[in-house]
Amino acid sequence: MTKLKLAPLFVAAAFASAANAQEVVRLGNLKFAHYGAVSYIKEIAPKCGIKVEEHVFAKGPDVMQAILAGELDVGATASEAAIQGRANGAPIYVVAGFAKGGARLVARPDSGIKAIKDLKGKKVGVTRGGIHEVLLAAELAQAGLTFSDQPGKDVQLVFLAFADLNQALLGKNLDAIMQSEPQSSQAINKGFGMEVMKPYDTPIGEPVRTMVMSEKFYTTRRATAAKFMNCFVQATKTFIDDKPTAEKYVRNVIFKGQITSDDFQDAIANSPYTYDISPQHIQVTTDVMNKTGVGKMRKAPVASEWVKTDLLDEAKKSLNIK
Repeated sequence: MTKLKLAPLFVAAAFASAANAQEVVRLGNLKFAHYGAVSYIKEIAPKCGIKVEEHVFAKGPDVMQAILAGELDVGATASEAAIQGRANGAPIYVVAGFAKGGARLVARPDSGIKAIKDLKGKKVGVTRGGIHEVLLAAELAQAGLTFSDQPGKDVQLVFLAFADLNQALLGKNLDAIMQSEPQSSQAINKGFGMEVMKPYDTPIGEPVRTMVMSEKFYTTRRATAAKFMNCFVQATKTFIDDKPTAEKYVRNVIFKGQITSDDFQDAIANSPYTYDISPQHIQVTTDVMNKTGVGKMRKAPVASEWVKTDLLDEAKKSLNIK
């Protein structure tokens, strides 16, 4: 009798286990304040009917490599990594935006740098291959300044990881840095950096961070992709509407108490959460990358062919979000 009663339970558990195995979504992410809502997806994923496994990378191009290797289904990156990935054959679609801005030109207080033109003759740190390099190149070109990581140009670029830029500025090895958030806010709040500008006056405007999906995930696991997108919209809405929850999660869970409340508030003021992305924005960013030569592209992709927001539109509609 006992065996007969238990058998259906084991069968049900086996089916549940199989279902859960099919519903796992592998997510690539970066450790920045404005990537917090993306990270939060895994916390609410069970109520969306999925399990999200988050893998954190140092920079966007690393996320693209993992998608190319078949190790990720979805990735959060800056737009330039997605564009460069697509240009070089990565089978991906941009399906949403998740944050705007997130960049700041920060100089040493004793550098005498007040505007972009003052970078002439200076050493400027930036992370190679990131949207910050694209923005810096666009600003320098707009100001008529030449630049290279080799001596002889108006501005000498020094390529460093995001995590190392602040230390190089603090150690006075650089005159200025084009930095992300919350690191740029930290540099300013700790007094070893001062804001020169937010680099949003080029044709790109405020850069929008992109959520990308592999074509395989988008097309062959459509129902799971829709659940993931629904969960993304819920997580983002939570972070937009409930700022204390967003701050607590980013400061305590992602940064383990390493950033202050002021750091978080200043960072998100410069990199607000969002849902949306447009083919036009991706096309303009692509054109600027082409013009400045940042990012190696075999063939510049046409945004209208790979920016697909139908899953986002459906998710926002189901949750009554405009």
